[in-house]
Amino acid sequence: MNKYSNFFANLICQSVKFNRSWSAVYSLRFYRTNVKIKHEPKARWEEGNSNNGIKWTTLEHKGPLFPPEYEPLPNNVSFFYNGNPIKLSLPAEEVATFYAKMLDHEYTTKSSFQENFFTDWREEMTVEEREQIKKLSKCDFTHINKYFLDKSEEKKAMTKEQKQVLKEENNKLTEEYGFCELDGHREKIGNFRVEPPGLFRGRGEHPKMGKMKKRIQPEEITINCSKGSNIPVAPKGHRWRKVQHDNTVTWLASWVENVQGNFKYVMLNPSSKLKGEKDWQKYEVARKLKLKVETIRRLYREDWKNREMKTRQRGVALYFIDKLALRAGNEKEESETADTVGCCSLRVEHITLHQEKGGQEFMVEFDFLGKDSIRYYNEVPVEGRVFKNLKLFMENKEPEDDLFDRINTTYLNKYLNQSMPGLSAKVFRTFNASTTLQEQLNKLTTADMSLEEKLLSYNRANRAVAILCNHQRAAPKTFEKSMQNLQDKIAQKQQQLDVAKKELKEAQKEHKKGGTERTRKLVEKTESVVKRLEEQLKKLQLQMTDREENKVIALGTSKLNYLDPRISVAWCRKFNVPIEKIYNKTQRDKFAWAIDMTEEDFQF
Repeated sequence: MNKYSNFFANLICQSVKFNRSWSAVYSLRFYRTNVKIKHEPKARWEEGNSNNGIKWTTLEHKGPLFPPEYEPLPNNVSFFYNGNPIKLSLPAEEVATFYAKMLDHEYTTKSSFQENFFTDWREEMTVEEREQIKKLSKCDFTHINKYFLDKSEEKKAMTKEQKQVLKEENNKLTEEYGFCELDGHREKIGNFRVEPPGLFRGRGEHPKMGKMKKRIQPEEITINCSKGSNIPVAPKGHRWRKVQHDNTVTWLASWVENVQGNFKYVMLNPSSKLKGEKDWQKYEVARKLKLKVETIRRLYREDWKNREMKTRQRGVALYFIDKLALRAGNEKEESETADTVGCCSLRVEHITLHQEKGGQEFMVEFDFLGKDSIRYYNEVPVEGRVFKNLKLFMENKEPEDDLFDRINTTYLNKYLNQSMPGLSAKVFRTFNASTTLQEQLNKLTTADMSLEEKLLSYNRANRAVAILCNHQRAAPKTFEKSMQNLQDKIAQKQQQLDVAKKELKEAQKEHKKGGTERTRKLVEKTESVVKRLEEQLKKLQLQMTDREENKVIALGTSKLNYLDPRISVAWCRKFNVPIEKIYNKTQRDKFAWAIDMTEEDFQF
């Protein structure tokens, strides 16, 4: 860069610091089209507005928006027990509607869901109702289910004008509750609506599925805003649990949900400055690990032969976290009944050692429930000394005993932070996920691919990460139907192609007999049709392959939480793939910082 390039680059960076707004950040894009900036400019998310843990100076908002109160069922809609209609009390009726709305869902066929629902539902009943309603199997919710299905159809059948009225009403609420004033700037709020009451679903085979999520009241909510600001007004007849002025946190309101006892927060939108800054810093820490990872790996290998058992366990646990991207595992609250574990909380029963299996030595078979009760099953070969240590850790222990009984997550993260400031077990997960994506994209993508082939390569790279991180999902309910539709389209397109090829052969034959301008044009036209149909067929076949491969893999979790977005943005720019094909509008807002600062030569 010449002296003028340096001057203008520094001038723009200073203006970004001064303006502290996204519009200033976007102005960099104009400059980038004329001057190639090799360093990453210091933009709004990099300003370090978090000195001494301070996140903001002024914060003002309207508080969360509560769901509407329960609207009783019409008199002609009844709940039936053992064939007889029963008029339920309002609290019991409301909970009954939660279950009725889910009758067509797979959840209501699961025994855990049914038992948890029925237990919680009975707590909402009157004494008389509990005397009458004793078995869920005798309950008939079909009339209530039909009522809500009819209401749903009515909504779909609304006129364009009616839908516009609803949209405008919703927009007014968003304008009032969906924005806050943060350090003098209007920022969008992410989840400003309090979740309505309903039934807890959970992921996987969660033991608490079916339990009732109670209606949240203002008396349970803590408001966070700046001193001297206009404090949000609680709904009429209510008051807030607490109003605080903590500028070291970024949430606007919080409460504790009743099913698992977890804190819930009203946070800023992912596109906000604070969120963008946090994301950028998270991935920068993961990138820094690249410079330290070989030293850390050498040290944990040395730990495998340490005399102290605690150090050996730390070394093996770090090996699993690094190589298998296992979560560290956290101690659960006493009220948490789900038997979920991570690396540090593995029990002897969760692993099986095989001296040799499938032609490979030192095989370890993992089988346990991970986060959100998603089963983790994996058979992996490990290094000989790791295998030897695992046998040692398991000696004289019962199946329910801890495998790593000398260490815990806190100890492990404290050790990692000493190795590199900001390093934790979770950073390893982000590092390995992003490294895997980068390596797979480099390996699978070539410039001569079609757009569809490039997108298939991207999804395959993303899938490798999802498998590494054990991001699973149940096959979508519409999967078989959508695949059948795709197969029908492929068959139809193949038939069209066969006909076109036959016509081309006949045209070529006619042109060969006595070539004229007419026959030449006919051959060219038919060749063009064949080529177009071949491309369309190939596109459909690639779509089918992609869908089949992603049937039970959740690509979204890793893309949003573990993959440095700059990898994807650089890949899009290098291979001329529209960013819209990788990130939707919401995701592009969330990763605006990456879209702005990333050149095509970026490598994680």
